[in-house]
Amino acid sequence: MTLSTLQAVLDGTIAPAAAIAQLPSETSAFDQSPGAQQRRLERLQTCYPQLQQVCAATLGWSGVNLETLWRLWLPLAEQIAELRQRCDRPIVQGFLGGQGTGKTTLTQILSCLLGQWGYGVATLSIDDIYKTYGDRQQLQQADPRLRWRGPPGTHDTDTGIQVLQQVRAGQSEPVLMPRFDKSLHGGMGDRIAPEPVSNIDILLFEGWFVGMRPLDPAQFDTAPPPIVTEADRAFACDCNDRLRDYLPLWDLLDGLIVLHPVDYRLSKQWRQEAEQKMKQQGRSGMSDEEIAAFVEYFWTALHPELFLPPLLNTADFVIEVQPDHTPGRVQKSGATPSK
Repeated sequence: MTLSTLQAVLDGTIAPAAAIAQLPSETSAFDQSPGAQQRRLERLQTCYPQLQQVCAATLGWSGVNLETLWRLWLPLAEQIAELRQRCDRPIVQGFLGGQGTGKTTLTQILSCLLGQWGYGVATLSIDDIYKTYGDRQQLQQADPRLRWRGPPGTHDTDTGIQVLQQVRAGQSEPVLMPRFDKSLHGGMGDRIAPEPVSNIDILLFEGWFVGMRPLDPAQFDTAPPPIVTEADRAFACDCNDRLRDYLPLWDLLDGLIVLHPVDYRLSKQWRQEAEQKMKQQGRSGMSDEEIAAFVEYFWTALHPELFLPPLLNTADFVIEVQPDHTPGRVQKSGATPSK
């Protein structure tokens, strides 16, 4: 019933006000009042054509999932817009999500929707504030355990703090957004010229551990695999300590949305699928053994079973991610999970 009603609204065969009566009653983390639904249906009509173009051009999709647009993307964009309206300055909306959870896709869709509503939207990934190639080479020489970019300690937090402060200040001159090219130096990656961005109302800041906070070191005494050896525990504790350098960055977030897989171990499967797709396209990719070592390296650095639970009750929204990457339940801070 929901899909047919939404399609009828898009086709113009039923008006948004009349369509409300045909929508099934359902529990949601978002406002489902008649007024909110009518406003959402009107936005659906106006936003859908451009969103369809963006999804085709940017994401390679043949169409837009109407159900996800209605139940998640539109109301989530509305929440971010309402947060901006409540503040007297630009805001920074954080997104935490691991490999394959769809955080980059989500921020692209939200950027399209919010942009159509008149907001100036910019995006920033935690990858964009990696330390330079030269700095990371020196870091690896000092600590060989930091052989891959990504763990706490491999980012230039001072640059991140400066950028977020400039955004929140609403400065008149353009903000120089740092950018990172992962293909440089044989895949080691390096900074490239920053992108000047003006008139920012909303910054969408995403990354695999955005918002994570240090834990009591005693938790690593009984940590789950792959934290099994004393060396593993020492690395986990050191990464935990380095998280303290990121707290001033997290303190500049005006909100946090967590993309939470139903099983964190899916990230290994999703990485394998991504590498297989690359190989089918004629590009080089990692073997299953290399993927396992890569993913478990990051589980050792910041294990999802340890670092995610504290955020599930404090994040503004927690979006469950199914094995096929589609969104499941959505939980609002302080509320019980809902469909």
